[in-house]
Amino acid sequence: MPLHLIKLAVGCESVKELRSWVAERMQTAKKKGLPRHHIHITRMTPKRGEELLAGGSLYWVIRGEIAAREKLIAIEPFRDRDGIGRCRLVMQPKVFAVLPRPMRAFQGWRYFDHSDVPPDLGSAGAGIAAMPEPLRRELRDLGLL
Repeated sequence: MPLHLIKLAVGCESVKELRSWVAERMQTAKKKGLPRHHIHITRMTPKRGEELLAGGSLYWVIRGEIAAREKLIAIEPFRDRDGIGRCRLVMQPKVFAVLPRPMRAFQGWRYFDHSDVPPDLGSAGAGIAAMPEPLRRELRDLGLL
């Protein structure tokens, strides 16, 4: 069973906006001739890298709910210009919406066990996947989803 990470998507309002951010970064990478991978830089390097890279994903918390994921493909520790240790989380640039689940705010990232991950929205049913995101959020808040 792979291990996953979970992280807040600070400043992001929706899965649609996250997809837009990733697409924008991929256009910039293409213009610069860089590999088209979505990279998120974090301060701490996961110590369980092998487990994460064995099929793990980075799950994004958007507006208080686990809402999306991206598949992890590399973890690259490095030092920034000031000599501070950082880590690049390298992901495939495809955002998968997941069945929304409430999640409280936290700092940094956390390990996320495979048994706790929500299913991808596409596998949860076409009706739910076709709903606008604000409607899904409201139905979830009412306990109907």
